[in-house]
Amino acid sequence: MSAPTPQQGRLAHAPVVLRGGRWRLDCGAGSIPASDPAFTAALDDFALSMAAADRAVANLLIRQDEVPSVDPGGQQ
Repeated sequence: MSAPTPQQGRLAHAPVVLRGGRWRLDCGAGSIPASDPAFTAALDDFALSMAAADRAVANLLIRQDEVPSVDPGGQQ
């Protein structure tokens, strides 16, 4: 089974962007491809970790919204 791939787009709070499956270093004047395999692997890992963290927070928020308004012990 192959590892999941990060979503296309900008990595939060970083001057890198994933376009067409390739990482690019991005600045106001343009962008250049990131070609170092160790660096791009670290970017992949970080992007996947950020996505997992975003999903975990979203799940917590959903569960928080599902909490009943009345205490299950019958006390209010």
